[in-house]
Amino acid sequence: MAASSESKLQLVHKHIRAFPDFPKKGILFRDICPILKDPAALTAVTDLFEEHVRKNHPQVDLIVGLDARGFLFGPLLAQRLGVGFVLIRKIGKLPGSTVSVAYDLEYGKAEVEVQEDAVAPGQKVLLIDDLLATGGTLYAACELMKKQQADILGCMVVIELKELNGVDKLKPHKLFSLLQY
Repeated sequence: MAASSESKLQLVHKHIRAFPDFPKKGILFRDICPILKDPAALTAVTDLFEEHVRKNHPQVDLIVGLDARGFLFGPLLAQRLGVGFVLIRKIGKLPGSTVSVAYDLEYGKAEVEVQEDAVAPGQKVLLIDDLLATGGTLYAACELMKKQQADILGCMVVIELKELNGVDKLKPHKLFSLLQY
């Protein structure tokens, strides 16, 4: 990895805060808020994602961001790449005709949706979020893109929690993570 990329990763890593026992006992929460507060750290995240996409996915048509933190990084990346940005939201948050996918959570069910006309069949998409934990939400987003007949190039996150094996749910789609814990 180039020295500049390595220094950017170090800067991003420095801006991740850990909160033990949040939102419940036994969970070590990784907080990205300090990245958003620091223009250099936010630029570093965007730069690293941009470098990855330009090198590995030069034909991307759309960046697809997951509710809600994917909305923080996705539009910045899409603007840099000169491509569109699409929202995947929790159910009931988007106007007009939508397509949805239900999925299981640790305790219960959830559902995500996209506007019906947001992605055309065959468009090449990259999905983005802040964190991959168990993989449920990102998996559901991939299923939603399959329903839209999109060509899924891969998934990208700032942080991957390796011990939770969320990447296994995403197969055969590839995951790019800036940091792994």
